[in-house]
Amino acid sequence: MHLLQVSGSFLSPDSPLGFGASDFAELALFALLVAFFQLRPQLEHLIRTLAGRRWLSAACIGILPVVLRLMLLPHHPVPSADVYDEFGHLLAADTLRHFRLANPPHRFHQFFETFFVLQQPTYSSIYPLGQGMALAVGWMLFGLPWAGVVLSIALFCASCYWMLRGWISPPWALIGGSLSIIEFGPLNQWMNSYWGGAVSAIAGCLIFGALPRLVAQWRTRDAILLGAGLGIQLITRPYESILLVLSVALYFTLMLRTAPQWVRLLRTTPVITLAMLPAIALTLLQNKEVTGKWTTLPYSLSQYQYGVPMSLTIQPNPVPHLPLTREQELEYKSQRSFHGEAPDSLEKFFARLEYRVRFYRFFFLPPLYLALLVFLITIREARFVWVLLAVAVFAAGSNLFPYFYPRYVAAVTSLFVLVSVVGLERLGSVYVRGWPAGRYAAALILFVCVASFAVWCAAHLFENTTSTMAVTQYERWDSIDTHPERRILVRDQLAKAPGRQLVFVRYWPNHVFQNEWVYNAADLDRARIIWARDLGPEQDEMLRRNYPDRTAWLLEPDADPPKLTPYETNSTPSTQFLDVK
Repeated sequence: MHLLQVSGSFLSPDSPLGFGASDFAELALFALLVAFFQLRPQLEHLIRTLAGRRWLSAACIGILPVVLRLMLLPHHPVPSADVYDEFGHLLAADTLRHFRLANPPHRFHQFFETFFVLQQPTYSSIYPLGQGMALAVGWMLFGLPWAGVVLSIALFCASCYWMLRGWISPPWALIGGSLSIIEFGPLNQWMNSYWGGAVSAIAGCLIFGALPRLVAQWRTRDAILLGAGLGIQLITRPYESILLVLSVALYFTLMLRTAPQWVRLLRTTPVITLAMLPAIALTLLQNKEVTGKWTTLPYSLSQYQYGVPMSLTIQPNPVPHLPLTREQELEYKSQRSFHGEAPDSLEKFFARLEYRVRFYRFFFLPPLYLALLVFLITIREARFVWVLLAVAVFAAGSNLFPYFYPRYVAAVTSLFVLVSVVGLERLGSVYVRGWPAGRYAAALILFVCVASFAVWCAAHLFENTTSTMAVTQYERWDSIDTHPERRILVRDQLAKAPGRQLVFVRYWPNHVFQNEWVYNAADLDRARIIWARDLGPEQDEMLRRNYPDRTAWLLEPDADPPKLTPYETNSTPSTQFLDVK
């Protein structure tokens, strides 16, 4: 303790040396940089040695993000769901966990209406099963759906390494696998939420890793992996699976140049199709169980029943007396242009595409922008031209959708990693008057990526100390600190109440409707807590009589803090407005 107090005193601006936390951080970074370049030959030898052991490398890359995230649990516990997408996937996982694809409709379904959940003809999530299956596996094996998220990230990082080995040398593939941990591992949104990204990225790794191997050797194993990847994408993001098929067709068109190659492809096609059949069958079966029709997707039925209001993406002014932020204004204008307010449809398309380019920074650390530029400048081979075309297919295809999140194009994540690594590799081959300037530049970029990741991991690992509090205030892009404190507060209050609970949710007049609280378990009647909409005393009483053994509560989530009180029949709706000043 005395040592910590002494070291903490040196982090104060009034320390004996007059140094603050930023000064020590700069000194530490400089020391690490010097050590890095001094030890660079030994590090390169270690990378080459480890890269020669394929399975060990894959295991290390898969295990490392899990270990790092588990180390952060003391200060950053298991994430709590907050967004309606997350609750939709959790309902799908809970349904699968009960070994069914749909749940029977509830007789009082009007109390449980909510976003992205069907109530008729079945009580089911509208989402495909891919992300739900990952969550269900973690739920059943470890008792936590988040375990499925962690496992999917581990599998993605390992499969990204495998994919890269089909395109570049083993040492650079190992570096690329390490970059996937830094970019999409413990500090990333995908590992700290439930709405997915990694499962679709795994599908892309299988496909893009199988393509060059298949064309080189035409092995049945690679054809099976290609079909499996397409199947995983189908049950995760059906629309984007069309874009993947187009990308695969484009690859064969560019890379197959002789008649014997096309004949081999025709002979391999049945194997690819057979590998896809389980996913196709599962999709059809889910459609039938959820919607009653083999060819109607749950998502399509939801659109038919509820529509897709524009304000689901962003309200033009959710709180009337507050101005929009710059990003909200741009997003709103982007949405408006899509809905017919711009005079020319092609103009709308490119206006939206131009706006959405900024979201692709999700796939690149800032130091890697230089690697991206080098890649674009030095494109020579047809296979790397195809990489750009595949990304363009996804950018254009996703641009037809009225809103956008990086997980929509997660299938091409490994291609973005490939672009970064190839750019670094080519930068490393640049010589200036016989001096390997490019090699040092590439090493410096990698060092900045690793050092930045190490700094933020350390800051979160030793949180609440003087030094880390001084550093974390500048954090912007990492997504490990997104905890729904209001939901956690209510959850903890209900956890203290004995027995089973029935919570009526009453919204205030100015409620921002995206902030939804009514989400329930798959086996709704047996859940410890049932969340229901407040429909007025008379209708609420019907639901209370249906659950006589439950304690009834009234939740007003728009209060600050959320107000949870015992339900009283004579309680009247609040006329207050949420104070957001």
